[in-house]
Amino acid sequence: MKALVYHGPNDKSWDEVPDPQLIDGTDAVIRVDATTICGTDLHILKGDLPEVTPGRVLGHEAVGTVEQVGAGVQSVRPGDRVLVSCISACGRCRFCREARFGQCLAGGWILGHNIDGTQAEKVRVPFADTSTYPVPAGVSDDEFLMLADILPTGYEVGVLNGGVSPGDVVAVVGAGPIGLSAISGSLLFSPCHVIAIDLADSRLEAAKQFGADVTVNNSREDPLAIVQSLTDGLGADVAIEAVGTPATFELATGLVRPGGRIANIGVHGVPAALHLETLWTRDVTITTGLVDTYSTPTLSRLLATHQIDAARFATHHYPLEGFMEAYDAFSNAAETQVLKVVLASSP
Repeated sequence: MKALVYHGPNDKSWDEVPDPQLIDGTDAVIRVDATTICGTDLHILKGDLPEVTPGRVLGHEAVGTVEQVGAGVQSVRPGDRVLVSCISACGRCRFCREARFGQCLAGGWILGHNIDGTQAEKVRVPFADTSTYPVPAGVSDDEFLMLADILPTGYEVGVLNGGVSPGDVVAVVGAGPIGLSAISGSLLFSPCHVIAIDLADSRLEAAKQFGADVTVNNSREDPLAIVQSLTDGLGADVAIEAVGTPATFELATGLVRPGGRIANIGVHGVPAALHLETLWTRDVTITTGLVDTYSTPTLSRLLATHQIDAARFATHHYPLEGFMEAYDAFSNAAETQVLKVVLASSP
């Protein structure tokens, strides 16, 4: 089969590789019908995650059709169409029993990280019963694919960890796919303002379409002054960091009010300063996290009943063999105005 293979920092190619095989009784082999590229994949290609070794097939998001299942698989059958989650969950370990599936001792984020991933014609999925979700009737692949990572990540690690509540002022630093997911999730809790902050006007325009009522281009506007003008000088109730750079993390910590909450979603490849010399008296709460995907069934129901609109994330489409072009477009999103690319196999 063909797959997108990582060969080291800034080096990838669409290569012929062996077909995946069942290894454990709880595995499934799934034909990839649609997949995408994540910002985390870009971090890998920059060398920010050195634990990802050359030769790894990248990717951790897919919608596909089950081809084979191991003897221990109970609820998934060949022919089923399923979502392949970014998180693999054994369902047995301490963390799985606490619904902290991202910390699973045998799984977690392993696809495209520790084992071969979904940017391929086929993928082996461990713990298939607890790591896949059936595609609901009437929901397109484009829509459901967004539940593999970005929507639960924005909702769990941003909105829920940040404790967004009715009437809050929420500042979202970064209006890429994760930031837009956090905006969408925040609106479920009726905040009084959602402020999107980004350097790219195209992404701020997207943020408006996703429900942000205030947008700030921090290359020419002062986000702190704007946030304070909306909060009687106090600051945001919740600041969500959705980029993963020292500058954006420090910006998020400076926007929040005393007693407020900072939810970091961004993938950080280098250290970021935590200015405790100014924060230690302010009673702020800072959360970090890898998505656990416990919200995926809830978000699936909201998607199936049109309470959330995920199709608008899928702005650019490519055939499965178009990964090199898709990566170029996604890597230059400010110019290409990509939100999410979708790569689909031929019927």
